Amino acid sequence: MPGLNWQKSSRCGSGDSCVHIAATPTAIHIAESADPGDAMLTTSRTAFRSFLHAVKTVGVGRPT
Repeated sequence: MPGLNWQKSSRCGSGDSCVHIAATPTAIHIAESADPGDAMLTTSRTAFRSFLHAVKTVGVGRPT
């Protein structure tokens, strides 16, 4: 999607295995760093906020 302002995850180290996020007034776009303009996931701002809350409080995806 042209014209998006992609931001790299603050948890990303060096290399190509990172997540990029681009926000618009109505949606959040998520893509991998190797090619943020290629395949992307688009979700509502509300759903993304809920996802982030779950990751931060419940620890979804954290190794045990």
